[in-house]
Amino acid sequence: MPISLTINGTAHEVDLPEDVPLLWVLRDEVGLTGTKFGCGVAACGACTVHIDGEAVRSCQVALSDVWGDVTTIEGVGTPDAMAKIQQAWVDHQVAQCGYCQSGQIMQAAALLAENPSPSDAEIDEAMQGNLCRCGTYPRIRAAIHTAAGKLKEA
Repeated sequence: MPISLTINGTAHEVDLPEDVPLLWVLRDEVGLTGTKFGCGVAACGACTVHIDGEAVRSCQVALSDVWGDVTTIEGVGTPDAMAKIQQAWVDHQVAQCGYCQSGQIMQAAALLAENPSPSDAEIDEAMQGNLCRCGTYPRIRAAIHTAAGKLKEA
């Protein structure tokens, strides 16, 4: 029996087993490859998406457990807000290999939506489940502070 999902504001019907991880629905069925496979056990954050605005690890959410609208890196935020977050990432040269960055940005966007002026400790806490093998954590923190400032100006 097909399951209906709203992804990035577009309705989709998928005919897959209920236990298929949302990550594979997004990548293989819908063709949204910005969400990355990292570890498969929700330990790295590369597969982070939003469900009803909450940052979740899509590798551990079964298709039948999706409780609301899904937003991926391709559809996150208003164009203006997302541009500010992405520009902060560029300004601070956050990405090295770049593999984790869609998950990092999704987690940062959820943080800034909930807390527009996070402290260093709040950023560290919110971002702790998103791993960066290149170790750009200080740049990520700086980019989040920059994005927060730019979002306040709007």
